Amino acid sequence: MSKKPVIVFEGIEGSGKSYHISNVSKYLDKEKIDYIKIREPGGNLNSEKIRRLILNNKSNFNKYTDLLLYLASRSENISLLKKYFRKKIILIDRFIDSTIAYQHYGLGVDIKLINLINNHLLKGFKIDFTFLNIVNKTNMIKRLKLRKSLNRYDKFNNKFYSKVQNGFLKLSKKNRNKYQIVDSNLDINQNKSLIIRKIEKLI
Repeated sequence: MSKKPVIVFEGIEGSGKSYHISNVSKYLDKEKIDYIKIREPGGNLNSEKIRRLILNNKSNFNKYTDLLLYLASRSENISLLKKYFRKKIILIDRFIDSTIAYQHYGLGVDIKLINLINNHLLKGFKIDFTFLNIVNKTNMIKRLKLRKSLNRYDKFNNKFYSKVQNGFLKLSKKNRNKYQIVDSNLDINQNKSLIIRKIEKLI
């Protein structure tokens, strides 16, 4: 594996992925290691505009429009990702697996369509490792209640999130050696240590 890997943090709402990617950023800053960090949807200026549109509580897109907006956001980030591919560590908060888990397993969009557009956009850009954060229903609900504001994707029903999380787990089983399951129902400091130890090995 490259010592400038592409590392993705995945998981449903309330699973702790954004917290842990932030903690990894602090670790890399402390060690003075070059990296870039982006989120999806979002990243550059245009992608952030698309993010606001997707997550706006007043938006009411059908599942195909939703998919195309997510992929449009990714398209806007491709030049940035390819610019630093194998030159810097790249940390991504949600990526391809989120598209498949939410749009295919959650909303029922044909996976062939998702893969077709993804493959066209990425063309050789590879993910090296994924931290998949999982959470039970009780803790997810508890954590969402603590948020100051909820976006459109924070407000689906529990059945939807269950389908999405099961989708993530199915994806992880296809290539186990490139995934680390992080059980965010466990002690947060235990998980922080687990992730940092793995990061040290990856870089």
